[in-house]
Amino acid sequence: MSAPPAPDSEHTLRRDLAAAYRLAARRGWDDIVWTHISAALPDEPGHYLINRFGQRFCEITASSLVKVDTAGRVVDGSGARVNPSGFAIHGCVHAARPDAACVLHLHTMWGQALAALPQGLLPCSQPALRLVGRLGRHAYEGLAFTPAEQQRLVAALGTLDGVLLEHHGPLLVGRTVAEAFVLMHLLERAAQVQLAAMAAMAGTGGPLPLVPPEIVALTQRQWAGPANAPEGEDEWPALLRSLEETDPGYDR
Repeated sequence: MSAPPAPDSEHTLRRDLAAAYRLAARRGWDDIVWTHISAALPDEPGHYLINRFGQRFCEITASSLVKVDTAGRVVDGSGARVNPSGFAIHGCVHAARPDAACVLHLHTMWGQALAALPQGLLPCSQPALRLVGRLGRHAYEGLAFTPAEQQRLVAALGTLDGVLLEHHGPLLVGRTVAEAFVLMHLLERAAQVQLAAMAAMAGTGGPLPLVPPEIVALTQRQWAGPANAPEGEDEWPALLRSLEETDPGYDR
């Protein structure tokens, strides 16, 4: 990934991150008060924004986001609660990947189902082609992430776009909040199509038709384009407009 221009202000980043939480809630991607979307503050190395613990995704606003350091310690003087075990996942990824301006880890229905399959994501739909070969895998080791497991997670991620945490859920990174969100949209759509196709094919006894590797490679080159711009540049303004129409409070 090449780094995109930094957001023009902390408020812009807060607005985009709060929007991502609200948009995730609208899609049923939330898990009551669990899971997180974090964003790195471009002008404050080692500092990140994350949701305060106990808030639902649909309640999060730009001003309610909490500033933490890499260890998940609150540094904005708010005294707000955050989930230290949750940020253990995000913090190690941010530290290892300076280009990962946004880390998005969710317990989505289709993403968790995909993470339970040994074959992972298959090239059986157009949205899948963006991420085939771009996802690592990390074995399930329990609820809490130890420092040793953090190292294994970071190794599984490498320079890829994300990791399937087996029996847990997907984790994706983006150079912008918009990129991480749109990649999750593509993965969730691809997982739904794959699982539906697998169920349909199960009764036939035949194999699931897959896109050939050379077409996968061609499609990924076409997707990136010559500039390799961050995913989501086209979609994000439309997504923000959808919030302004029905849920404008996110930017408070």
